[in-house]
Amino acid sequence: MKAIIIDQPGDENVMRWDEAPAPALGPEDVRIAVVATAVNRADLLQRRGFYPPPPGASPILGLECAGEVLEVGAKVPSGFARGDRVMALLPGGGYAAEAVAHHGSVLRVPEALDLVHAGGVPEVYLTVFSNVFQYGRFPDGGSLLVHGGGSGVGTAAIQLVNEAGGRCYVTAGSDEKCRRCVELGAAAAINYRTEKFAERIQELTGGKGVDVVLDSIGGPYLEGNLASLGMGGRLVVIGLTGGAKAELNLAGLMLRRLEIIGSTLRARPVDEKAAIVRGFEQRFGAALAAGRIRPVVDRVLPIAEAPEAHRRVESSAHVGKVILQVR
Repeated sequence: MKAIIIDQPGDENVMRWDEAPAPALGPEDVRIAVVATAVNRADLLQRRGFYPPPPGASPILGLECAGEVLEVGAKVPSGFARGDRVMALLPGGGYAAEAVAHHGSVLRVPEALDLVHAGGVPEVYLTVFSNVFQYGRFPDGGSLLVHGGGSGVGTAAIQLVNEAGGRCYVTAGSDEKCRRCVELGAAAAINYRTEKFAERIQELTGGKGVDVVLDSIGGPYLEGNLASLGMGGRLVVIGLTGGAKAELNLAGLMLRRLEIIGSTLRARPVDEKAAIVRGFEQRFGAALAAGRIRPVVDRVLPIAEAPEAHRRVESSAHVGKVILQVR
């Protein structure tokens, strides 16, 4: 088969579309003929040598894919058959003609969604669902602040929170991105370059703060994130793009009964990922099937143009997902 090969870490130009061994099929795995995958910031880090795959995972980039089932392992429960349209959460291996996934991480693609766009669903929607709704315990009619509102995670958060009857506030790095986020359904968008987001959140919520903050920045945003939370609120940290260290006033944490939750998705055991998938399907599967939620796609590029796709995401010029079409 063909895949994106990286001989040594580096910039976007180290990636090339070339021959690679097909992945081995485990007894609980599903083999997928990949139609599309998508670029996530974790891919950029791995390409540069900063985010190695978990033990046993494919070294090939790609945390999600969509395509058709080629074969299933001997211990896969009934329900998947050759030719089925599926999408999958992967620990690696999506930038390839074939990928294997544990059956618990595989979802059916509804008729309302084509396979190319489905390639941008699993990673961001399952990230938002697990961190906001499961770990963050997002309440009915609640409020969320998510940083990077124009990202894949940000645009997915806007949709899922709206579907749940809540309000999603976002930050973004330009007035144009803020405008796009509001068009997508954000209750308000804050330009973090010109406004202090914590102060603006207090204004927008009448001093109440939000129920949950979903943060991928880390250290520099800790103080502002905590100041944005209401009584008993939860901060869920899923990334450290701004740095891993910050000073914390524990008194404020105690007095306002706040929680800080750290979370990653890629290295979770397969049974935990399967529980996330089942929970998402139960809560939002009908909305996905009806087309009420669907990935916001910035652009679709052929897999051979992976370097350009990475440059697009690295520049933060995109809104939504950058899709790589494999076939």
